[in-house]
Amino acid sequence: MDFEAFRPFVVQASLTRLAEAQRSCYDPGLRADVEKRLHPDPSNPLEQSLHDDLSGFLKVLDPLDTSTGGGTASAVAGAMAAALVAMVARLSKSNPAVAGLPSYDEIASWGTDLSADLMAGSREDSEAFEAVRTALRRPKQTEGEQLARRDAVQVAWTRAASVPLRNAELCARVLGLARALDGRSNPGAASDLDCAVYLARAGLLGCAANVRINLPSIKDPDAAAALARRLAEVLTAAGK
Repeated sequence: MDFEAFRPFVVQASLTRLAEAQRSCYDPGLRADVEKRLHPDPSNPLEQSLHDDLSGFLKVLDPLDTSTGGGTASAVAGAMAAALVAMVARLSKSNPAVAGLPSYDEIASWGTDLSADLMAGSREDSEAFEAVRTALRRPKQTEGEQLARRDAVQVAWTRAASVPLRNAELCARVLGLARALDGRSNPGAASDLDCAVYLARAGLLGCAANVRINLPSIKDPDAAAALARRLAEVLTAAGK
């Protein structure tokens, strides 16, 4: 998809949905109407894609929505950091190249891709949490139902730890790109790069916290240990 061709539509749709979502948070009477009007047209792939990518972000802004929390918010923070990194790289292309480091075009491209991946990751985090709630609501009257529920719950908890782990990995990559620009970016965008670093750190640590809180619910000790080891590797590599 050529994002630049749809930028005006994306900006307008985002601002409209953000404003309406914020208003609906505090007026229950508006919530149903807003949700109905923001429902995407299934025959329009672009509208559906935008709706999916914005859904997690809008849920984070809604204090009445308990289906989305810190994991989604952390992924969104990482997505914003990546977008800022891409912007700073584009604003710094007139700077002399530094031997052994990626080009500004490469950093901008990677930042753009990471931003999209983390927005998708924010939605996946919300979906993973909802999957846990769905699994916990499964019937458990018979022995067969209990076994099926137990297996479903474990699959869901493993996913609920794996998704923020993947998002933590992406945030760590964003942080690495931001550091690559340190000292070689447009001075006029210095505060933007600082913000990218702060947001990437927040995203990384927030995602890590969501991995840790879900690990005790995973009954397979080997699976839980493998996730914990990978998280430690990500944090160590990122200097955290």
